[in-house]
Amino acid sequence: MAVKAKIISEEFVKRAVIRHLANLGWSKNLDYDDLHIRGVDIKVTNSKYSRTFFIEAKGASSYRSGFEVAFVYSLGQIVTRMRSLKARYYFGIALPKKSADIAIRRIPYAFAIGVCLHVFSVDDSGKVIWYKPADIKKYQNGYAKR
Repeated sequence: MAVKAKIISEEFVKRAVIRHLANLGWSKNLDYDDLHIRGVDIKVTNSKYSRTFFIEAKGASSYRSGFEVAFVYSLGQIVTRMRSLKARYYFGIALPKKSADIAIRRIPYAFAIGVCLHVFSVDDSGKVIWYKPADIKKYQNGYAKR
């Protein structure tokens, strides 16, 4: 009998990323929106220095194409929140692992650096891997060599 993959909800992804960031000192002025409120899903400032993070989160779908759709929607939503790049905010997309793998493979490195775009990958157990813009380039260089 085949084991059905666990579908990760948007709420699960948000909570995992919030827990991860809080453990790293990103807990000042934490705003966490419910699904009913417009705007980014997570807004948080680092406790040691005034750098604000805006993060858009998406959950997984039971459809295979849903992983691609989650990536594209999250990227589109976070791009529409980029009002002032001069302020040097951090922007992020938080996705289930399969969608995050697509994101770090497809987001142009120069774009990620230019807008300070980070990718958070959340697995079924809630473990978070944070890909910073420089990590995206390393991952893409390694992927290209395969």
